[in-house]
Amino acid sequence: MPKLILVRHGQSLWNVEDRFTGWVDVPLTEKGVDEALSAGKRLKGTSVDVAYTSGLQRAQRTLDLILEGMETTVPIIRDGALNERHYGDLQGLNKKKTAETFGEEQVKIWRRSYDIPPPNGESLKDTAARTIPFFERAILGDIAQGKDVLVVAHGNSNRSIVMKLDGLSEAEVLELNLGTAVPLVYELSVDGDVLGKTIL
Repeated sequence: MPKLILVRHGQSLWNVEDRFTGWVDVPLTEKGVDEALSAGKRLKGTSVDVAYTSGLQRAQRTLDLILEGMETTVPIIRDGALNERHYGDLQGLNKKKTAETFGEEQVKIWRRSYDIPPPNGESLKDTAARTIPFFERAILGDIAQGKDVLVVAHGNSNRSIVMKLDGLSEAEVLELNLGTAVPLVYELSVDGDVLGKTIL
């Protein structure tokens, strides 16, 4: 029974500064490094055959640290399809100041609606439109071969995968928050059906 382990990257510098990050390639904080190593230690002894991550350093570094904590090495596939949601014109802006500029209601719509993107950015629906085909083709392709797969990506790319696996509605996925460096372990059939789920 293959496993799929989903992990959001550890705390990044702009998480602390409460800024819209998106595709800006910011590093982990020291806390983020510790979170990633801790996640790896919690996963130690868990079988992993292949790992996937995004094109951004905060996810790649988290993956490296998790594997270090697990004391293992595996083939790693990096792909921009797993990148965070692109926040367009909001990238780099402080979330509170953005709300003061555009109004809290408008910023809430940009952040929390399923299909309304921020200016020149992606909605969660847009993010899922690039993440899910890659997930179905590459990641579930490995699952179909019986491989155990580790995916270290981002809040919104992982949310779109969880939405598919858990059968969440557009409204339900908007309430889903994934903590930094918290492993979600799915037990799947080779056909990709969810047989069990554990949060470590």
